[in-house]
Amino acid sequence: MNKTKSTFAFVSSDADDARKATEQLSARYGQVAVADADIVVALGGDGFLLQTLRETMGSGKKVYGMNRGTVGFLMNQYREDGLAERIAAASAETIRPLEMETLTADGNTNKALAINEVALWRQSYQTAKIRISIDDKVRLEELSCDGVMVATPAGSTAYNLSAHGPILPLDAPLLALTPVSPFRPRRWRGALIPEKATVRFDILECEKRPVNVAADHTEFKSVVSVTVTQSKRQTATLLFDASHSWNERTLTEQFRY
Repeated sequence: MNKTKSTFAFVSSDADDARKATEQLSARYGQVAVADADIVVALGGDGFLLQTLRETMGSGKKVYGMNRGTVGFLMNQYREDGLAERIAAASAETIRPLEMETLTADGNTNKALAINEVALWRQSYQTAKIRISIDDKVRLEELSCDGVMVATPAGSTAYNLSAHGPILPLDAPLLALTPVSPFRPRRWRGALIPEKATVRFDILECEKRPVNVAADHTEFKSVVSVTVTQSKRQTATLLFDASHSWNERTLTEQFRY
């Protein structure tokens, strides 16, 4: 008995290469609406892939990215041939986003999800001063810095890596807590914390030293406090070529320099 073929929804960024690839692949493999697809094939860069994951979060859809952008660390190599076979043999990784809740200076509470990281940074020329608590216990009374972030394994190779944070295997039960240009304590380079931990940032001298926060691309200004936890309900599934798994990529990246 023949196996039922998977149905594909090809989506692309606004880049010309991505749009052209979508047209070619749709003509060759067929195209259905995202709601009706077994597999969503995202063509573009890492940013577009994250957007696709957010849009399909909790739907049960599997997302397979092919690089039509620049770095494409989260993407598979672009090839037209053998796509159905590649996807059938791909390994699936389940990603849990971070849930962020903020309190702003005007008294509003906001919530957002982040697949990569929740990042705080100073809003003005004044250095930010931030108290960091883990599971209701103060771990750092005062961090003077340009910013600080909590990154998921999926986000550990993005902003976190550029801030000299650690690269995490995708299945590691950890989050990276990484400062950006720390001034005091000068030698603090961050921490690895359990994925189930609750991280709270309290902004000290918030009127004099205002701080913004972003959950991936969702930004809020002049926050007083930020709480970050891993989502227990929301998940996304990302597919990687069996010959070039996420763990292989993270190992390669760590020995590149």
